[in-house]
Amino acid sequence: MDARVREAVRYLGYGGHAVDEQTLALIEDSFTELEEAVGKRIIYRIFDVSWEAGRLLIGNMDIASRNLSKNLRDCKEAILLGATLGIGADMLLKRYSLTDMSRVVVLQAAAAAMLEEFLDQWQSRLRVEFENSGQYLRPRFSPGYGDFDIRHQDRILRMLDADRRIGLTMTDSYMLTPTKSVTAVIGISRKREECPLEGCEVCNKKDCIYRRNT
Repeated sequence: MDARVREAVRYLGYGGHAVDEQTLALIEDSFTELEEAVGKRIIYRIFDVSWEAGRLLIGNMDIASRNLSKNLRDCKEAILLGATLGIGADMLLKRYSLTDMSRVVVLQAAAAAMLEEFLDQWQSRLRVEFENSGQYLRPRFSPGYGDFDIRHQDRILRMLDADRRIGLTMTDSYMLTPTKSVTAVIGISRKREECPLEGCEVCNKKDCIYRRNT
């Protein structure tokens, strides 16, 4: 089972339970359909990082978050990014929602895994570029993680001009659209962190059914 299939299985909530062959086949089929439908896009900008009166500033965005502040410790700059699978993924989900809800559930999981894979591969390439100049990237940290308020989605999108550049917007409830999208912060430091933590490893919700085995 390859990495993105394992990730889709995790999103489906199987935990440590075995996955039947029919479900695995449906996951693989979902990835095939998504590859034909999506339009992966990503944008980013680099901003200065500072702390004033105990509050974190990224550019002119003022953030009160202990979790993000810890993630960005020793960082002088940070990357703000927006990424999306595009409207094609939403259209595919909408089409199946009229006829096959079980496939929609699997497609949702596969799309989430595909987005993570896209970001991981992009960040791995970027990490090499930065390390060649003696700089090191911290793990991605998105609004909604820990105490990093999801309302910061709005400011990040505006700082990136994401609507104009890649068609990434949000609803009044701060949900991104297209739905298979993400915003995030990545710290840039001159100090190498030997054991960076990310994803489930920084989340305090220990009983989450989607949690990786950590």
